[in-house]
Amino acid sequence: MRRALALPLAAVLAASLLAAADPAQSPAPSQGGAVEISVDAHAGLGTVHEAAYGANAAVWDPHMNDPEVARLYKRAHIAAVRYPGGSYGDLYHWETHTAPGGTVAPGTGFDRFMGTVRAAGAQAVVIANYGTGTPEEAAGWVRYANVTKKYGVKYWEIGNELYGNGYYGATWEADDHPDKSPAAYARTTLEFVRAMKAVDPTIKIGAVLTIPGSWPDGVVAAGDAANWNHTVIPVVASEIDFFTVHWYPGTSIPDTSGDVAALLASPPGLAEMLAQVRADVAALGGREVPLALTEVASNIGRDTHAAGLFAADTYLTALENGVFTVDWFDTHNALERVSTIDGETDFQDIGFLSLGQCADGVCEPPLNTPFPAYHGIEILQTAAGPGDSLVRAGSSRPEVAVHAVRQVGGDLAVVMINKDPATAYPVRLRYTGFTPSGRSPVTYTFTRGATGIVRAEQGDPYIRTLPPYSITTMTVRAAKGPKPAPAPGTPTARGDAGGVPGAVTVSWPSAGPRADGYEVYRQTGTDTVLLGTTRGTSLTLRGLEPGASYTVNVLARDRAGRLSRPSAPVTFTAPTPPDSTCAVRYRVTQGWGRGFTAEVTVTNRSTADLTGWALTFRFPVAGERVSGGWGGTWTSEGQDVRVVPGEQAGQQAPTIPAGGSITVGFVGANEGAYPSPTVFRLDGTVCSTL
Repeated sequence: MRRALALPLAAVLAASLLAAADPAQSPAPSQGGAVEISVDAHAGLGTVHEAAYGANAAVWDPHMNDPEVARLYKRAHIAAVRYPGGSYGDLYHWETHTAPGGTVAPGTGFDRFMGTVRAAGAQAVVIANYGTGTPEEAAGWVRYANVTKKYGVKYWEIGNELYGNGYYGATWEADDHPDKSPAAYARTTLEFVRAMKAVDPTIKIGAVLTIPGSWPDGVVAAGDAANWNHTVIPVVASEIDFFTVHWYPGTSIPDTSGDVAALLASPPGLAEMLAQVRADVAALGGREVPLALTEVASNIGRDTHAAGLFAADTYLTALENGVFTVDWFDTHNALERVSTIDGETDFQDIGFLSLGQCADGVCEPPLNTPFPAYHGIEILQTAAGPGDSLVRAGSSRPEVAVHAVRQVGGDLAVVMINKDPATAYPVRLRYTGFTPSGRSPVTYTFTRGATGIVRAEQGDPYIRTLPPYSITTMTVRAAKGPKPAPAPGTPTARGDAGGVPGAVTVSWPSAGPRADGYEVYRQTGTDTVLLGTTRGTSLTLRGLEPGASYTVNVLARDRAGRLSRPSAPVTFTAPTPPDSTCAVRYRVTQGWGRGFTAEVTVTNRSTADLTGWALTFRFPVAGERVSGGWGGTWTSEGQDVRVVPGEQAGQQAPTIPAGGSITVGFVGANEGAYPSPTVFRLDGTVCSTL
């Protein structure tokens, strides 16, 4: 089924009121080599949430409730609007409409905000004031919103970036609590949760986490036993409904083409960061808890076309990796300085709508004119809407990012982002688990210099040319045929199934009476491998690679052999041998955003002394590396690490006695995520990972 654009955008497209860059001003693009794109409809990454596309609104913005803003929200399918605006969440008192120490613009009160939200067909995400407020104040806000006014505000956060309250040295977040530690935040958050849910038990409440690779993630303050995340998660995970993280890649000065290229290359790193947060939540909290990326924006080229490419890639990357809402910061912000980046004027205005401000004789576009970041979000609703399934896709070149969506009606949309500013790329597409019809696909394209999105219906679903610096969504109609069975429910994984060491049992809710059986697939890169079939609703997987990460989907099969859309994925680590002759415990002891220290304790469980040992392991992501170590001689090549006894004073002796242990350590560097290794080998033997 073709996804329709919300009016009035459809009318705008039909009238072709979309200005492209003047070809006389732009050199002809060069032609790159062919890019191979693969789409596997069996490899599900999750379902698009009703609140997927979001934005922030701030009480300092006098134009946040302009009627035009609500119209633009609706046009882009902005379905979640966060209020009262970043760090103002810990200043703002809803009842008096004040933010001591800050600026509150006229016409920005909660009721006016809710009028805009309702006019846009969106829902609110509200920050309860932790820093200078109380649980009672937050409960009163819930009562006013959902009992008195019956607004039905579902999503609430407990404070904003409270790790910036001065506890780790830097202060940008207001916090009047005498105890500013993460332990105090966790305890007090539970007081907020209980007070607010006593008023309305149906609301969903989020707590604040740090994101890997950004300070102060990993920092352990003096006197603390763990960093922010490792302190907060175990305390609140059983009562919280989601966790929030923020991401602002890049630096704002200087802005160069190299910085922009690095920005556009950063979304795959976000996937690794989110995976690390999800793994920490599951390990420390004992259950899966959704994530919300409630602030994200580019710190480079904020108002240039690159920001639009970044926005599209980032939103879909986050939604593919356990995030249910992505909220751009901000709707409006401010002109900070004027510069030129790759021939484009940048105002360093982080908002996705212009405020129409001027500096040094240079003016932004008129008030509420969309910047490219807005269009990068807007175009996504032509491909992915609530209930659609995100599926695995891959590209043979890093310059071309690709995402794919199996739509509710059965069609498949492919989102292709050409990050090269000068080169057009021809692409060839390959589909697994999906058969295109013979009809021409519908495409929407946002190109450099354009002020909007262009629609076309032409060509075939296997070949396409991507203009330089462009976003193209292509909806491919499915071949006609009977409707398959519904997708199964979200699977779970349990280790040591039935007392079988190393085995994992995957279980899932039934897909209903039309399902005649089920197929379980493992995602491997951009492809899938069938692991097994069953007539029941569980399957025990044996012969797994110890310590390897597995992401699997379940598909229902009807009596004619047709497969359903994939279930949501479940990711697990295959167990290491519990009775190995060696055991290893790996522990990160300190971090500082772009670096960390870790210690590794090795135990010899055998009955014989171990002489001349060698310990090897592999970092899970390419951004991790060893900078230096102690207790032994450390060497590394790429992600592979080896440590052996050293000969210098203070290093470990060459023998580990039977039943004895040694501890070695290292200083690590990381670009983003730094997940712990899962497999350790001592003289080639796979150890038990503790």
